[in-house]
Formats: sequence, C-alpha cells, structure tokens
Amino acid sequence: MKKRILSFLLAAALAASCAPLGAFADDGASIGIIGSADGPTAIYVTGAADGAPQDPAAAQDEIMLIEETPAEDAAEGPQQDDSLLYIALGDSIAAGVGLPSFSYTPAEIFYDISPNFEGYPADCYVARVVDALGLDRSHALNLGLPALMTKDLLEMVRDGQMSAFNQPAGTYYVYPAFLDYIRDADVISIEIGMNDAMVPFVVSIGEATHWKSEQLANTIIAGGYRDMDFDDFVSMMQQLFGMRLTFQETSDLFYAVTTGASNVCSEAYENIKTYLPQVIDAIRAVNPDAQILLLGCYNPVPLLWTWSNFFNRYNRLVRQIAEDAGCTYVGIPRTRIANDGHPTPAGHKYIAQQIVEAIDQ
Repeated sequence: MKKRILSFLLAAALAASCAPLGAFADDGASIGIIGSADGPTAIYVTGAADGAPQDPAAAQDEIMLIEETPAEDAAEGPQQDDSLLYIALGDSIAAGVGLPSFSYTPAEIFYDISPNFEGYPADCYVARVVDALGLDRSHALNLGLPALMTKDLLEMVRDGQMSAFNQPAGTYYVYPAFLDYIRDADVISIEIGMNDAMVPFVVSIGEATHWKSEQLANTIIAGGYRDMDFDDFVSMMQQLFGMRLTFQETSDLFYAVTTGASNVCSEAYENIKTYLPQVIDAIRAVNPDAQILLLGCYNPVPLLWTWSNFFNRYNRLVRQIAEDAGCTYVGIPRTRIANDGHPTPAGHKYIAQQIVEAIDQ
C-alpha cells in the first residue's frame, strides 16, 4: 500500500527522474564535458544567457575534451577474441541502478557518465548478465545513456552521434565508437522509449509551473527520495506545497497532467513506432548476425490510467516490432522499482534473468 500511495503522490514528479538537469536549469550558460577514450563525450547545454539553448557546434571553442589514455587501442572498440560480446543500448535504466549511480554535480549541471561501458555498478542488470554468462567486463558493455530518446538512439547507432542538441532532454551525445561495438557484438539488448514520453511531460510540468518544480525535480534526480522514509516524505510534501502556484499555474498544471499527458503519450507512441524499427535496420546494416533483444517496460505509476495505458500499448508495440523484425522480445513486467521510478537492485537482477533466458546459447 505504501508504494501505491507514493506512486500517486509522485506521479508527476517521477517523470523528472528520467530527464537531466538541463530541463530545469536557470538561464545561465553551462557546458559540461564528461568522458574519455573509454566512454562517450556527453555535451549538456543548459541555455545561453538570453534564455535560448546554445548550439553545441557553436560552443566547440569552449570545450576541452579529456585526453585519450596512452593505450593506442583504448578507443578502437571491443577487443577481438572468441568470447561472446554483449552490449546494452538504452537510457538511464540500462545505464545504472537509477541516476544516483552517476556522479551528480548540481552546480555544474551535468552527470559523470563514465560508469558506463566497463565501469557500471555491480547491481546494474548488465553486471548481472556478466555474472550469469561468466563474461568479463570487456565482453559485456553498458552503452546506456541518461535521457536518451528513441530518435537519439537511432542517430547514435547510425552515425555515432546525435545530429543536434536535444533541447527538451538537455543532451547531446557524440561517440563514433558506438558503431565499432555494434559491428562486433553477438548480442544486443535495447531498452528505449520511456523518455520519449517522460521528457516532454516533465518539461510541460516545468512550463506550467514557471519552473517552480525545479527544486523538487532536482531532489528526485539526485536520488533524494529513492529510499523514502518519514523525514523524506515530509520534505517532499513541503516542496510540493511550497511551490505556491497561482490559479493560472494550477490550471495549467492540471491540464499538463491530464489532457497534456495524454497528448504527450500519443506522440511518444508514434515516435517509438517510427524510429524503433529504424534502429533495428541500422544495427542490422552493420551487423546482420547479432541477436537483438527488445526489452519491454515496467509501469512505474500503475495508479494513473494515462500512463498505464501508454505502457501497455508500448509493450504490445515493442512485442509486435520484435516479431515483425525477427528479434527477441523480453518482457520485464514484474520489475521491482524504487520511489524514483528506477529499478531496485532486485529489479535489475530480474531484468538480467529475463535477458539471460532469452539469449541464444
């Protein structure tokens, strides 16, 4: 019952846990570059001084990339041997056990995504696959990226970079070695689509409240309510009621979480329907032999009909896409989740079990 109550109270706020802080930043320009030869370059652009988003291409002179490691082969993709190579593609669920798995720096408005690839946490489902299959980390790589949307993933697997800054998500990823890993992989799992709905939804919440929701969203993103106790609950309620919304803001917020949410979910569904088959085609263009696993999605807010309907439709769609494309559908409906909407360690263990059972061995 506790989880159901929190599900209702956090329904709007949970969406923020899938978006980076760029969506809630102030008007000051802030660019963070985190990465190395072992991982992607992630460019987060929060906005120029005039409030307009800053073009990453125009900011290149301000960016200093971290130098590559001395090893010449560090950025050349996976090492060649006869072991099975498994890679996980997707968003923050694939990337770690909730966004708190990443180094969070509020002042700088960025996440350190270096725990990706071979440095993912032991409780992440990719690590669980490693244990189950007896692999080493160089043969089970986590390419999950926070706030990634389906169109972004298509561009990453096709070109090794996003074509433009994703303004609602606040992200811009560049990593050409994506193609090397995809080309050499034996098994590729894909978990994508939740952010297609959640990112624009949380932006609509921010716009409706004139970004009075910023503090609450940042607390959730930082993992402040992941393991809820009484003090956390009181703090959350104080933040909720402390927003002091005007009558118009209250009206706009009500629209955002009702009709607006329904519209967001419909558009997200169409985007996934359009782009996910193209993701599969792009992967098969460079690696026709890899087994592709399409993961379904769990429902983090089961008490809200709009979202439950979206996740049900999403799972039916992904199952159908998998069937049409000759991929393997992996359902994860019983994933245990924390209060921030991300899987718990037990949830990641369950996802890994579903993946391992689906892999052709």
